[in-house]
Amino acid sequence: MKDSIEQENFNPWNYKPWWCQPWSILLTGITIISGSWLVFRIVWLTVIISIPILTWMGFFLVIWPKLMAESRMG
Repeated sequence: MKDSIEQENFNPWNYKPWWCQPWSILLTGITIISGSWLVFRIVWLTVIISIPILTWMGFFLVIWPKLMAESRMG
């Protein structure tokens, strides 16, 4: 019973430093994307910069936590 409660309460973010928390990932990504627009004012360049940043954000905010939770259940 205790193991199932621990798995339900498992938070993978507890194992990451402050600079790798969801708020810091979002803040960094939004800052880089909006900064590229504010500096260059070129849509295609901002899109090119956005693609790897959004991929990075998606991995660490969506995929990585799911993988960590699945590995705890296995």
